[in-house]
Amino acid sequence: MFRDAGRPPTPIRKPQQDRSRATRERLISATIDVLATEGWSASTVSVVAERAGVSRGAAQHHFPTRESLITATLEQTFDELTGRASVMYETLPEGPGRVEAAVTRAVDIYTGTQFKAALQVWSAAASDPGLRDLIRPLERKFARAAHRMTVQAIAGDTDDPAVHRLVQATLDMARGLGLADTLSDDSARRKQVVATWSEVLAAALN
Repeated sequence: MFRDAGRPPTPIRKPQQDRSRATRERLISATIDVLATEGWSASTVSVVAERAGVSRGAAQHHFPTRESLITATLEQTFDELTGRASVMYETLPEGPGRVEAAVTRAVDIYTGTQFKAALQVWSAAASDPGLRDLIRPLERKFARAAHRMTVQAIAGDTDDPAVHRLVQATLDMARGLGLADTLSDDSARRKQVVATWSEVLAAALN
C-alpha cells in the first residue's frame, strides 16, 4: 500500500538509541551515587557498572576511561544544579524573608547529593593535575552561573561591586557548609549560621 501523500510520515522510534541513552543516564546516576556515598577511590568504571546494573563492557562502550565517566558526570551534574538553582530562585518569596530564603536555597544546593559527589572529585583533583585541568572549566562555569543567579535573586540587576562581593561570600559560606555536611549531620548548626548570615546580608544590602 502507498502512504497518503498528504499525511506526514510516522516518526520512527529508535529503540537502540533509546536504550543507549538510558544506559548512559543510569551510569551517570550511579556515578553520582557512588561518589557521594563511597568516595573517589570506589568510583571506578567497574564499580559504577555494577551499581548501574550494566556490564563492564557496556559501561566502557559509553565511557572508555574513568576520566571520561567522571567528566561526563560532572558536566551533567553542574547543568542539573544550574537548572535546579534557576527554578528555586524563580520561586523566592517577596518581602523581608527573601534574602534568607535565597541563602537557604543556596545552601541546599551545596549540601545536596550532587554537590557531595562533586566535592569528592575536587578533593582528588587537588593532587591530580590532569584531573584538575578536566574539571576546572566545569567548576568555573557553574560558579559563574550560581553567582549570577544569586545576585539576581537578592538584588536584581546590579553591577554594585559590594553586592557581588557579598554574594561571593554567601556562596563561599554555602560551600563550606556543604563540606562540613559530608562529615556529619550538621543541620542544626547550619540553620543557625544561615539565619545569622541572612540578617547580616539583609542589613548590608539595605
